[in-house]
Amino acid sequence: MGKRVAIIGVGMSKFGELWDKSLAEISLEAGMYAIFDAQVKGKDIDGLIIGNMSAGRFTGQEHLGAQAADWGGLGDLPAYSVEAACASGGAAVRQAYMAILSGEHDIMLVLGTEKMSDVNQSMAMDTISVASDWEWEGMFGATFPALYAFMARRHMMEYGTTEEQMSLVTVKNHKNAAHNPWAQFQRPVSLEVVMKSGLLADPIRVLHSSPISDGAAGLVMCSAEKAKEFTDTPVYIETSRQASDTLALHDRADICTMGAVVSSSRSALKEAGLAIKDIDVFELHDSFTISEIIITEDIGIVKKGEGGKAIQEGLTEIDGKFPVNASGGLKARGHPIGATGVAQIVELALQLRGDAEKRQVDGVEKAMSVNIGGTGATSIVHILGR
Repeated sequence: MGKRVAIIGVGMSKFGELWDKSLAEISLEAGMYAIFDAQVKGKDIDGLIIGNMSAGRFTGQEHLGAQAADWGGLGDLPAYSVEAACASGGAAVRQAYMAILSGEHDIMLVLGTEKMSDVNQSMAMDTISVASDWEWEGMFGATFPALYAFMARRHMMEYGTTEEQMSLVTVKNHKNAAHNPWAQFQRPVSLEVVMKSGLLADPIRVLHSSPISDGAAGLVMCSAEKAKEFTDTPVYIETSRQASDTLALHDRADICTMGAVVSSSRSALKEAGLAIKDIDVFELHDSFTISEIIITEDIGIVKKGEGGKAIQEGLTEIDGKFPVNASGGLKARGHPIGATGVAQIVELALQLRGDAEKRQVDGVEKAMSVNIGGTGATSIVHILGR
């Protein structure tokens, strides 16, 4: 398999509307938990990378790499920041993975963070909308609920997907999040409540959508060889792949397919020498529930058009054949944009270590995350193993 990168520590802040904490404080919290979990010292870390979409617009603070190193007391180490819209966290993990593989860094602290509740909802929506093609979509009022509504309505027309199936994704993910101590919504929700929630953009309802969230997640990563100095049970990143698609939804051949997800997931499986049936647990990007349905199709869990049926038949439940979003996903764990891709890896590392408690999937040996930016213009896929 060649050289691998190990995850030796994980940490998270609580996700939610964290009025009493600053962006720096939640980032520091996640990072320190990861460092404590890894049992490394600050002086052992020789690089830091932080994923964030738009701290400047949400909080007025940029230059987050240096800020995180400063607050963490990590000295004069190189500190980087990376942005890829909702895939910013996944991009941070991938950049650290490549930096360690290259030999440039030995032990890196990886953070993903966002503080979205410091602005009103209108400004939050405007900030998020710049991750679409602003000139052709956002400027004309096409918010992300509207763009995903186009995708959902077309999927319904092409394949018979129903609003009930979209709502069942919410029910599943809230049920899972009830067992996640970091989740924003730690309570179940009924199908009836979901289907009666207000419309954002027909057929997307409030409870089909991930919330405005604050939060941070952290990892300590190093080479597989170095990991032996700190732990007997490292989790390995076996492959990391990234692909791009058109930024504007209307430029795609098929808005029911995320071409970048298809490409990145297929190349990741090929590089790891695995088939989709070999993956035991998945963290998939469900910023809207139709997204989870489409991604289950695009990575090959089911054929195109069968994603709604899969959720209805329980295929993606924790005890199903292909467990998806045991963490509660973006919908219920929360979606602090820059933190999401790192939080996905935290969850999968816990699953592989057998430390996910009441949401633990049985017999996890291989795991996959799919973190997308925008409506799928960026897709970053990681496959992890024990």
